[in-house]
Parts: sequence; structure tokens; C-alpha cells
Amino acid sequence: MSYFPNRPYNVAVIGAASGIGEAAARFLAAEGARVACLDANEAGAATVAKALPAKGGESFSARTDVTDAASVENAIAGTAKAFGQIHALVNCAGITGKTNIKAHEVELADFDRVHAINLRGALIVSQAILRHMLPHNYGRLLHVASIAGKEGNAGMTAYSATKAGLIGMVKSMGKDYAETGVTVNALAPAVIRTPLVAALPDATVKYMTDKIPMRRCGELEECAAMIAFILSPACSFTTGFTFDLTGGRATY
Repeated sequence: MSYFPNRPYNVAVIGAASGIGEAAARFLAAEGARVACLDANEAGAATVAKALPAKGGESFSARTDVTDAASVENAIAGTAKAFGQIHALVNCAGITGKTNIKAHEVELADFDRVHAINLRGALIVSQAILRHMLPHNYGRLLHVASIAGKEGNAGMTAYSATKAGLIGMVKSMGKDYAETGVTVNALAPAVIRTPLVAALPDATVKYMTDKIPMRRCGELEECAAMIAFILSPACSFTTGFTFDLTGGRATY
């Protein structure tokens, strides 16, 4: 099975310098997509882009700060200049902020920083890419949310609230553009085995995986494969939906 049978199929990955975004960029390129690696870490994005297989064509990279509308607009414009039509975009940008603190201890400055990237930034990204996709009557927009947005994680008020807001925003956008050929969806992972998670103490990882019926972390490759499907032409009758990637922790 090929996720992208019609080429070129051009995909922008925001947050491509590391973690889920990097894994997605590598997987998408291996499947034949032409990938734009966009990240606030310009050097990291360029490094990932240079390492991608060129099955779908030469990659592209650009600095992209999701808190800055001009930065996002420039990155989308640069990608469109390099590739032409952008068929799909996945937004993996996100931060947890300070954790292991109760709501009354949350610093407003920290909450604002998390909100600026996780929710306001997602809106900025959506507005920029939708303006590009709508005239083409086709597009796949995916935001990476979190199980925390569905269930709430103790000690993570800012993160849980912004990811819940992101899920709600995706529901609304899916309905807004349901008749346009552009789909808008979210992906809610539980804990994924990123390098950051792999470096945690075993006891910490066990605490997280004990909440997962499969009793393990998700793998980056599993996450990337689901992203590829949601961004593909085959995912054509789902919009406004939050896909689950939690090993059975969430079943709704």
C-alpha cells in the first residue's frame, strides 16, 4: 500500500526538528511525499530535511515560530514557492510547560507561554495553511493534541487545558470546512517513546504505562504511520475528529 500514490504530494511538517515531528517527516518522505521541515529550531529542521530520502522530490526547510503569524506565513509561502501546492500539513509544535504542580501554583506567565504555542499557535498555523488550501479545494490539516486534552493530566493544568482547547477547535474547524475538500483533524497520543521519554527513570515510565491497557509506550513509527494515513487522500470522509493513539487508554 502506498499512502501517496499520486505524486508529487507535498506535506509541511511543523515541529520537524525532533520527536514526533522528525519521525513523521522521515516516514512521510520514505513513503514518497515531498516534505517541508518547519521548526523554530532552524538548524535542526535543516539537518532533518537534508537527511530525508528524495523519493517524492527535494525537501525544504525553514524557521517557523508558531507564536509569530508573520513567521508562519513566510514559512508557508516559502514552502509553496518551493513545492507549489501544499497538499497536507501536520502541526507537531507543542510544549508541556511546568509540570507536577497543582492549579493554584501555576504561574500565569508559564500558562501564557504554553497557550501561545499549543493553542494560539495552532490557530495561527491553521489560518495560514487554510488560506493556501481553500483555493485548491483540497487539503489535509492535522494537529497533534494529547490524551491530556481528553482526560486531563494531574499536575499539568496548562498543557491539559490547551490540548483540550485544541481538540475543541479542531471540531469546530472540521465543520467549518466540511464541504470544501479540506479536512481538519487531530491526533491524541498517550506517552510515545521519544528520546526524552527513553531517558526517564524506569519507575516514571512505568507510572505512565500502567494507565495504558497495552502496558507500553507508543512507538514513534506507530505515530508516524497514523499521521501518514490521516494526511493521505485515503482519509477522505473524516473531519473534525480526534484520532486515538493511546493503546486503549481512551476509547472515545
